[in-house]
Amino acid sequence: MKLPLPRGPVSEAVTAALVQAPHDFADPGEPDSPDDLHLALFVLYELHYRGWDGVDDRWEWQPGLIGLRSRLEELFEADLRSFEVPSPVDDVPHALVKMTQETGGPSLSGYIRGRATWEQFREFATHRSVYHLREADPHTFAIPRLGGAAKAALIEVQIDEYGGGVTHRMHQELFKDTLRALDLDTTYGAYVDVVPAATLANNNLMSLFGLHRRWRGALLGHLAAYEMTSTGPNRHYGNGLRRLGGDEVATRFYDEHVEADAVHEQIAAFDMCGSFAAAEPELAGDVLFGARCVLSMEDRWAEYVLGRWAAGESSLRMALA
Repeated sequence: MKLPLPRGPVSEAVTAALVQAPHDFADPGEPDSPDDLHLALFVLYELHYRGWDGVDDRWEWQPGLIGLRSRLEELFEADLRSFEVPSPVDDVPHALVKMTQETGGPSLSGYIRGRATWEQFREFATHRSVYHLREADPHTFAIPRLGGAAKAALIEVQIDEYGGGVTHRMHQELFKDTLRALDLDTTYGAYVDVVPAATLANNNLMSLFGLHRRWRGALLGHLAAYEMTSTGPNRHYGNGLRRLGGDEVATRFYDEHVEADAVHEQIAAFDMCGSFAAAEPELAGDVLFGARCVLSMEDRWAEYVLGRWAAGESSLRMALA
């Protein structure tokens, strides 16, 4: 993946350093915008995934970069703490069910099902490509940090995400078929430059929880909320793409999620999060915090996208080819 264009002083300092050999990194100061903050974080987090073209892998644990990342994470966490989170409860699975059944945010999936244009669907897929081309990877970080029933349940979900070990059935690969049908680039990270801060923030949330052992409970809550709110929206996305002329191959990614996530939501809420909360009750609140964060940030992102479309504007920073 090519390093993206900077969006402010912090992301500029980070990208400028990474094209050089590892060296002492001087703190560049404060980000000047959400775009600068979240692009810098995204670039730093990607060092723990597949890395960047031409960037020395030794940068991954360079102390100056880790120090900067920690400071940027504090800014991000301060934003997350603004979300209202239920008090810890004894019955975490049913608390998750209640949270994920609440409505009130804008229905992006409903809009896409019945009203989105071909170009708007292409934009939607462009936003989602940043995650879907590495789908399941952030949550896999939790596996070695768990034990017992919670670990087994997470692995059961992840096995499906990775296609049961069959390459062409991996959800990452299925999404490439959707991108091809939309005449979009299937390269990993191809659209980082064109997506806004709200999209990068949703991806950074997973990495924040995934890369810190202390947030293992929040990562499970994040995954559970994803799985528990997936079936209906993915049905809408698939039907919306069919309305626009998408064939069986183009919609397979969404259709697969309708079927798989109907099972995953029970496993994630009860077997995974329920077992985890029982084994580590002091972290039950973190599970609910992770769920609230993803639900609130997805609402924030959907509101942004729908607002741009309602104004007759693109939801991306740059026009698609």
